Amino acid sequence: MRRGVALAGSALGVAVLAGALILLAGDGSPQAARTAGQQQPAPGDPLTPEEVGRASEIANRRHMAGGRVELLYVERDDDKAHEGDRRAAAYFYDYARDTLVVRTVDLGRGEVVAESKAAGAQPPPSRREEVVAAELLLADPRLGRGVRAEYARAAGRPLRSASDLGLRGLIFRGGPCRTHRCVRLFVRLPDERFLDTSRIVVDLSAKKIHTLEW
Repeated sequence: MRRGVALAGSALGVAVLAGALILLAGDGSPQAARTAGQQQPAPGDPLTPEEVGRASEIANRRHMAGGRVELLYVERDDDKAHEGDRRAAAYFYDYARDTLVVRTVDLGRGEVVAESKAAGAQPPPSRREEVVAAELLLADPRLGRGVRAEYARAAGRPLRSASDLGLRGLIFRGGPCRTHRCVRLFVRLPDERFLDTSRIVVDLSAKKIHTLEW
């Protein structure tokens, strides 16, 4: 359960898990027929890819008023009071309100059974957030030009998109990011070198780049 991590006030969070939205085939498809013949997961088993996709779809059914809300990831809910149920926790972040929203999905019932919100809670960044942070970095006229030049030197070809970069993000909580969701990016090039991004912080809430002063 990531809720304990999400509500902790630690300075950094390690990016360990990226969220995924998985499209499900219809009930009459060959994939559905294969799934029907497979052994059903036990209550304590990790979520299957199909369950992750279904939990994502169910969690997104309930409208979130206003804001810029992003699904970070989905994982199995570890509530001891419901050990016999297949339940998932869907983690959303509202960047306009800087609030983490966790929706608990009962997969057997096919509905959201609980929702909690925590301002200031900062779980590790998702893979999607790492890519968005890199896109903001590339959009900066000076920094983006430098990243593209270093990539072309390492790869022998132009950078096509932020997804071409090797990315790892850490949550940053200092300076201008005490309330915003900010990420420090570690950027690996094709020749295995890392760019010097130690002073760069990407503010996902404000969609800005901050340069730290030592």
